[in-house]
Amino acid sequence: MRLRLGLSLGFSLALSFLWLAVAADLPARAAERAVPQSEAEIGLSFAPLVKRISPAVVNVYASRVVQQRMSPFMDDPFFRRFFGGDDSGGTPRKRVQQSLGSGVIIDPSGVVVTNYHVIANADEVKVALSDKRELAADIILKDERMDLAVLRLKGGKGPYPVVGLADSDALEVGDLVLAIGDPFGVGQTVTSGIVSALARSQIGASDYQFFIQTDAAINPGNSGGALVDMKGRLVGINTAIYSRSGGSIGIGFAIPSNLVRIVVQSALTDGKVRLPWIGADFQDVTSDIADGLGIDRPYGALVTAVREDGPAAKAGLVAGDLVVKADGLDIDDPNALHYRLATRGIGVTTELTVLRGGKETNLSLALEAPPEVPLRDETEIRAQSPFTGATVVNLSPAVIVDTGYKGRRERGVLIEKVADGSIAANVGFRPGDVVVEVNGTPIDTTRVLVSVADQQADLWRLTIERDGRLIRSSIGG
Repeated sequence: MRLRLGLSLGFSLALSFLWLAVAADLPARAAERAVPQSEAEIGLSFAPLVKRISPAVVNVYASRVVQQRMSPFMDDPFFRRFFGGDDSGGTPRKRVQQSLGSGVIIDPSGVVVTNYHVIANADEVKVALSDKRELAADIILKDERMDLAVLRLKGGKGPYPVVGLADSDALEVGDLVLAIGDPFGVGQTVTSGIVSALARSQIGASDYQFFIQTDAAINPGNSGGALVDMKGRLVGINTAIYSRSGGSIGIGFAIPSNLVRIVVQSALTDGKVRLPWIGADFQDVTSDIADGLGIDRPYGALVTAVREDGPAAKAGLVAGDLVVKADGLDIDDPNALHYRLATRGIGVTTELTVLRGGKETNLSLALEAPPEVPLRDETEIRAQSPFTGATVVNLSPAVIVDTGYKGRRERGVLIEKVADGSIAANVGFRPGDVVVEVNGTPIDTTRVLVSVADQQADLWRLTIERDGRLIRSSIGG
């Protein structure tokens, strides 16, 4: 009994001291996490902000007509006769494919930004405004590399409500944001969250990856919608989600407004996004490479090759240099470097900080427009050959930048497009392949390839470059 009493008394004294310690700390904790102190604070709401922004967020409807056979058996002559088709493979019927997304009006004349994947291959685009008007829209620019497109409303009366662009580089993790769009086609929807992360670069949604990550709910249909800050400014265009179910799990991604600004400016000038040419190849730094460079962690963009007479060579960059800053901003990987240079634009000079031989040095890189030398000479191969249905161009710095070609060839013939159902598609050619050699003939220009393709052959020996690797194959025989 005495033992139990002693334990109880000791436990009570310990609780008393603990309570005194907690009570002493209560004022400090209250200051850190205060409850609403007035009715006005309790009634705080995003509603005024939403009322101002939402009229500038629109729904985008894209449609295209595709040919579809009436029956999967139409390749059989008997079924073609039964269904009344002709000998060419049956009577096709037309089917309309539709996609739904969102968009943001960023100019009072009716200029709308959305995602490329919302309007890709569309024959017709319509935009539904918040006031129930539905207007046709022209596509004035679309860029698959950045997954952005710019539309212009037609047939309506402006000026239209707009959302201004913020400096997305001023964002910080933890900032409050709102996402506005049309998820699943249910109608305009607003969700709130924070900036979960910045500079996400392993998403795979575009070539210029530097995404804003947010936990504001983003779902299918939100693509092309607005991500705005607490001042009602556009900080990003919602473009992708990470999900195993198809719905939001709190991991969404937006294209930064600084990249949107470059695309819009391009759309309103010559209708083509012109990105600066660096004239160098870069790679990520691995842990092993970091050890070899004598740095404490993997970061930066490692120069692996420099093209002669290009901007990088003129700036003094050499293979083995590690680019760690651009205009004072940290560079974690090649994606970050490409993003920084893309948002700077052509005709300016960027100050690079480079780690060379264990010491930092500063270099001035003039951002130039990529030259189109030789001329691209876009050509569709029509002669009966493995290349029938492929559209090819001559490699040049301009083509390398425009297509995102990542190989190391400076001359050659690049396959730009492959027609659906064509011989080239059936052979397995892909956009981005470079034709190196055909039947022993080196392919330096599109004219050489056309000439070789015109020659009949029982056996075609092909060498192409794909993703930096040479692939050799034989067809026929």
